[in-house]
Amino acid sequence: MALKQKCKKLTEKETQIMRLLWENGPMFVREMLEHYEEPRPHFNTVSTTVRILEDKGFVAHEPVGSSHRYYALAQPSDFRERSLAEVVKSFFNNSYASAVSALAEEEKISVDELRNIIAMVEEKNKKD
Repeated sequence: MALKQKCKKLTEKETQIMRLLWENGPMFVREMLEHYEEPRPHFNTVSTTVRILEDKGFVAHEPVGSSHRYYALAQPSDFRERSLAEVVKSFFNNSYASAVSALAEEEKISVDELRNIIAMVEEKNKKD
């Protein structure tokens, strides 16, 4: 799905709701609330955030009786690239190599994972 560029960012609350919908499929607001840890946000807070996501075009609803069941229109891939680019720009001087180096230094990525990444890059370069 092609998203409007100006709306491609999610707030922390919006991200939390999108993850719920991605992981669980269509949900009512009351069902979303069950997935929050205590203290849970107020029903109206979650409902308002869902409506904002709907206004942005990330979520839609289907009427069920007198209520609405919400479902995600946007996919995680719609946000992944931009979010990663912002982190690399903000914290690694726009260097993906520095970001990967930091992951290795903090032991967040293994040598085998790095080898797999290198193999994927080499394979992609062969195709191009």
